[in-house]
Amino acid sequence: MILLKNTFWLLLTTLACLNATALNAQVRGCTDSKAANFNALATQNDGSCTYNSAIVDPTEAVNLESVLNESSGLIMWNNKLWTHNDDTDIHLYELSPADVKTYARHALNGAVNNDWEEISQDENYIYVGDFGNNASGNRRNLRILRVSKLSLSQNNPSVEYIPFSYELQTDFTPTTPNKTNFDCEAFVVAGDSIYLFTKEWLSKKTSLYALPKSLDTHIAKFKGVYDVQGLITGATYVSNRNLVALCGYSDMLQPFILLLYDFEKHHFLAANKRKINLNHSFHQVEGITTTDGLNYYISNERFSQSIISVDAKLSKVNLSTYLTDYLNTFTSQVLPSMIPFKSYPNPTHDFLRIDVANSNNTNIKIFTMCGQLEASESFPNGSIQLSVHNLQNGLHNYLIESSHGPNYYGKFIVKK
Repeated sequence: MILLKNTFWLLLTTLACLNATALNAQVRGCTDSKAANFNALATQNDGSCTYNSAIVDPTEAVNLESVLNESSGLIMWNNKLWTHNDDTDIHLYELSPADVKTYARHALNGAVNNDWEEISQDENYIYVGDFGNNASGNRRNLRILRVSKLSLSQNNPSVEYIPFSYELQTDFTPTTPNKTNFDCEAFVVAGDSIYLFTKEWLSKKTSLYALPKSLDTHIAKFKGVYDVQGLITGATYVSNRNLVALCGYSDMLQPFILLLYDFEKHHFLAANKRKINLNHSFHQVEGITTTDGLNYYISNERFSQSIISVDAKLSKVNLSTYLTDYLNTFTSQVLPSMIPFKSYPNPTHDFLRIDVANSNNTNIKIFTMCGQLEASESFPNGSIQLSVHNLQNGLHNYLIESSHGPNYYGKFIVKK
């Protein structure tokens, strides 16, 4: 959502729509106003945005206990942080964000930690990636562990396996350490699939592979590649905002976050791609997670080489400067501390419901992307359900006018 005071953005959107209509075609280009090559006339994002260099300071960094010196993945579940080590340790660790010195250990009895490198989740399961492959690049037992959340909450973890191989790997000749492009330390679970982001030691790129999350042996299908100029080591996915954040580091252990956002479905590499360096030199970052898409937790392994020694830490990073405008364009489950209403479902095919907190005498107006008024209704009790049956498929704008102010502007998609 964007305060209607920002009329400049609305004017640019309207002008872009009018120009696109005049040409009877969509205008593809960079739609991110924060990009160096922003195109005010573009109506469809094509993933071409480029950005000036950026660096952020962590807002906080706390040492982890020595038992987590090899912390290699990170998620947030049940208001707790969950992590694991990448050595032979078969435990998941449950940490309090307020006090990481306090933790609980959950043994995955019967499991083997060949090289656990990442952790992810969906509604019912936690997934652990046993796919570290940097030693000789020729592992044939790559797999993802699936742990029922219900069994974990009952202190009796049930572990199942999803074995896989890479579609493009046909040569299994052993390499020397850290000389393969078929290593992986990052993945997300989205819909019915698992998406892997490789850690390519030779090319310094990341390739995207996809495989079903069902319990079967799969060939991970190649989806594309991006020259990240570094090593990707962790991932987190904010599904209702089309946002993926990857963490990684350069050859000189300069850590960074790579933001992928404003994509359709699960075409992650067609997104805007913004790389932000962390002012955290020589930190071997390995895990990343977020609670709201703006504030991130990042973990790093202990690193010691020559005269340089860095303890394992949990750091906090705020990316509001880079993502607030983008996230505010969403109309479902968006930053309740900032936006006093919610609208859902989005996309919708039947109705659009809007709930406004602590508000009476509220009006809503729906417009086409070219500014033509399509509907206008009032609702005195702070809640309304609007039929969209008469609206065409595509993107629509709405304006919420409240007697308590301020006014808000948002978007929703009709898909019939």
